[in-house]
Amino acid sequence: MNIKEAGHLLAGIITKCEAEYIEAHLEESEASHLTYRGKDLESVDKTGAVGGNVRVLVNGGWSFVSFNNLEDLETKVKQAIEQAKFVSGGEAKILQYPPIVDKTKAEIRQNPVNIPLKEKKQILDEYNQVIWEVPKLQTSVIGYADGYRKYIYMNSVGSYIEQERADVTLRVGAIATEKGEVQQAGISLGSRGEFSAIKGLHNQIRDMAQNAVKMLSAPQAKGGEYTVVLDPILAGVFVHEAFGHLSEADHVYENPQLRELMTMGKTFAGKQLNIVDGAAVPGLRGSYKYDDEGIPAQKTYLIKEGVLTGRLHSRETAARMKEKLSGNARAVSYRFPPIVRMTNTYIEPGKTSFKEMIADIKEGIYVKNWYGGTTSMEMFTFSAGEAYMIRNGQIAEMLRPVVLTGNVFSTLKNIDAIGNDLDMNEGGGCGKAGQSPLPVSNGSPHIRIQRCLIGGK
Repeated sequence: MNIKEAGHLLAGIITKCEAEYIEAHLEESEASHLTYRGKDLESVDKTGAVGGNVRVLVNGGWSFVSFNNLEDLETKVKQAIEQAKFVSGGEAKILQYPPIVDKTKAEIRQNPVNIPLKEKKQILDEYNQVIWEVPKLQTSVIGYADGYRKYIYMNSVGSYIEQERADVTLRVGAIATEKGEVQQAGISLGSRGEFSAIKGLHNQIRDMAQNAVKMLSAPQAKGGEYTVVLDPILAGVFVHEAFGHLSEADHVYENPQLRELMTMGKTFAGKQLNIVDGAAVPGLRGSYKYDDEGIPAQKTYLIKEGVLTGRLHSRETAARMKEKLSGNARAVSYRFPPIVRMTNTYIEPGKTSFKEMIADIKEGIYVKNWYGGTTSMEMFTFSAGEAYMIRNGQIAEMLRPVVLTGNVFSTLKNIDAIGNDLDMNEGGGCGKAGQSPLPVSNGSPHIRIQRCLIGGK
């Protein structure tokens, strides 16, 4: 039995069962991966999976059952109902939404999983050769992944939605070493299934490897507060990690301190700042038509003209907080229940050119790309991938990568210029509650931050 046949059967079962609310997912997926470590191809695999889940709400208690075959679906639904009765009497409730019946297809020329592994390997072999033409490298990493999913969502109030999506990602990194010094550089990119996105990157990858070597001899910044300009990649990571997660309603609802910080109508920045999350923005890795609770994708202003105006919701968090649905309930696969997740998170463009942004900076720092970072409530620390001094309105010498740290709310208030050059990073994968990597994108124009704390000598 295929998932379409199983879907019609399961839809009939859940509409007849007695429970406060039932929803189910069925999924068929395939994927391939290639990984290089150093000069060698480390692993190649191609996988497929079929399965589904049933989620039931009974008297305030949730139950979740997942399965990896499509047999005896009625028994699986009954099992989920009985489990929900064990935890009934809880506080869970959901916001209802009118039933939707729809079907969407992946808008791609070719399923990337069906492209021969030989062709993928040939491209990645060329990239690995380009990397290792650069001297002083200690090692390198290349990770390629693609996937294709067909999935069906249905619920006990009559929704029945078929969706497809494809995904492609590539991450490349190089580590250089000399006289005990170690530096690294990397790039990541992706697409909604278009394999062409990972072709023709030879020059970009060569520059990346050469940057890792150049940083070995670059000076280290003197620690302190600077006027700092962030490129679209690092600014996008900042808005995702430092503010986007604070906007996920499950975090807010469960944390009294965060509820007090994230009060609707609170001013966080100047009127030039607008922060958006939304799967309704077309063509990005976090885009879709319906979330995993059957809610239409939307464009949600988290901050509009400097003021907190929205947050990200599932059916349950919207009901608990008495706020509107945003279409942000997502799961990485049928093995997990949907939870509140970001989609495409970005700062909307302003009117300032990059040249204008740095023109009046006597001494500052320009940071690009990123290695990683940590957040704890409103505090953040991010490591930039590249850094350059700004002197008298010009980009000057390269620095060793720097660390940016601070309070997100203070930092938002210190943004005094927003570029006109919005760019989205498609290479990200978000992790939360054991569900990773979830396809997302984030982005921004260049932004300028006053009094940003930089770690250094």
